[in-house]
Amino acid sequence: MFTISVSPFPGYPLVLRNTEPDHYAILGLDRKCTEDQIRAAYRILAKRFHPDVNQGSADAMERTQAINAAYETLSDPEKRSAYDQDRESRKAEKSKSPNRSGKADRNINQDVHLKIEEFLRGTTLDVKVNDPGNPEGPESYELIVPPETAPGSRFKVPRDGGGFVIVRAKAQPGFRFKVRGSDLRCDLKITAKRAAQGGSEILAGANGTMVRVPIPAGIARGETIRISGEGMPKPRGNRGDLLVRIMYRPEVKITRAGRR
Repeated sequence: MFTISVSPFPGYPLVLRNTEPDHYAILGLDRKCTEDQIRAAYRILAKRFHPDVNQGSADAMERTQAINAAYETLSDPEKRSAYDQDRESRKAEKSKSPNRSGKADRNINQDVHLKIEEFLRGTTLDVKVNDPGNPEGPESYELIVPPETAPGSRFKVPRDGGGFVIVRAKAQPGFRFKVRGSDLRCDLKITAKRAAQGGSEILAGANGTMVRVPIPAGIARGETIRISGEGMPKPRGNRGDLLVRIMYRPEVKITRAGRR
């Protein structure tokens, strides 16, 4: 049995229980991140889990300590280099250990369906594994989905004892928007008068911000207007487009023959 559930602390980075802390994952960064990215990630997370914002939360305090420790290590070039070398050494030792054989057999592929706004704002997932072949019993991990994650992205969650849970994030259809690759599609109902005269309409975008939709005069029913940069995140940065299909009911007037 394998389950993934949403954590009540969205947007917090990956922290693996019963393992050495992964400072990169705690800050939501990869191994090739720059110093500027480290500082930016630290400022965002430190503000989010600051004690003044989360009064009385022991969990927030624990997370703040982990964030501070990660920043202290990665922001110092010498400490970061030593940390990277230590991780590589431990990885090499584990690969030579007899009880680490068969790691490929311990890999698990699992899809998870996220809401559109979770790709944009980020969220945290609880990853639970119940593997009868694991003598240690059920496993539990936390996985971050960072803000601006592209649909189809894969995350490798290291399992205790070797192997990975490989999680692919897929988009769940929303009430207002449909996902097509990196683009979003939706319908916008307007009046026949607006369609005839043109102008603009306002609708709420996928991330909650208001989006202005220009309406050309004489637009036809079913015609699509493309709003650049208001779609889903792309794998290599930036966002796709929002495709707005214009819908309206033409005015129909019926009178008896011979009368106007």
